[in-house]
Amino acid sequence: MSYQKRTAALASVAALAGSAVFMAAPAARADVVDVNYKCQTPIGVKTAVSPIDIKGVKSGSGYKLTMSWQKGVSSSPVELGKGAMSPSATIKVGGADSGTVSVSGPANAAAIPANTPIKINDLTGTYTPKASGKVTFTAAVLTIKALGTTTTCTPTNSPGPSLTLDVTAASGSSGSTGSSSSGTGTDSGGTLPKTGPDDSVIALGTLGGTVLLAGAAGTLWLTRRNQTARARR
Repeated sequence: MSYQKRTAALASVAALAGSAVFMAAPAARADVVDVNYKCQTPIGVKTAVSPIDIKGVKSGSGYKLTMSWQKGVSSSPVELGKGAMSPSATIKVGGADSGTVSVSGPANAAAIPANTPIKINDLTGTYTPKASGKVTFTAAVLTIKALGTTTTCTPTNSPGPSLTLDVTAASGSSGSTGSSSSGTGTDSGGTLPKTGPDDSVIALGTLGGTVLLAGAAGTLWLTRRNQTARARR
């Protein structure tokens, strides 16, 4: 085989390897979804719309979920002092798995003025897959406890999933039973890369660069070998 043909073949192998790496990347998609909340408060029904973002980070055999509100919801007719408001929520699990995940977070770090939309701090919880496949995570019920009262906010617009993950159930798990977990989402397995689309792109770029470097090294080796062979003639 001529030098030119060997070089072309090596470049083709590197390109195919890069394509294989891209196709093998795990599927993960995160969206910011508008949720229309209907809140049952001690002083009557209130409505609010807030964009909801849910992120997932691999943590041991499960995932740490973080639920974020970009706008405030509901309000109080009186000022809520520091630490007076305690939020929690549920995330609906769908797709290959089913059930709910409970998420919670810290109380308000600063006073909330009267008749002001209540900004919810990020809420976290842990999801452990009970089935393998594409799993969706959708905002569900939000609960706000303050000054001895409870406000329950329920989505009314059937919002779409804020997060989709391709998960694998832990060894020995089977079926599509729901997973429900509460707490602050402490990461017992250490901090690992976020499972958002940006991180997948970065990982792919790194692996693709490795493949191309390997191809370049092979081409350099063939070039030096060809030059040596010519020198001996």
